Amino acid sequence: MYFFDFFAYIIYEILHLYKYAVIIYVILNMLVSFDIINYNNKFVSIVMDCLYKITEPILKLIRKFLPNSGVIDFSPVLLIVIIHGLQFVIGKYGL
Repeated sequence: MYFFDFFAYIIYEILHLYKYAVIIYVILNMLVSFDIINYNNKFVSIVMDCLYKITEPILKLIRKFLPNSGVIDFSPVLLIVIIHGLQFVIGKYGL
């Protein structure tokens, strides 16, 4: 019984960290797009590459199902909503 509670807590925290990774990726991507920070900076490029490799596979999967909305990409918003829903289910039912 305690093993399942511990396992649910670990998954809940991983989803929490992943949600923050998506938010940071979107913010950094906007800052690079508006040329506020420079992608040629070594630290920025390392962080962006790491976040890209973590978040982009799931975002690509979501983009397949979302209609093309032009310039605005709604896939990170939908991913955060899905993550929040999973966290609610884990917290409510303690899977």
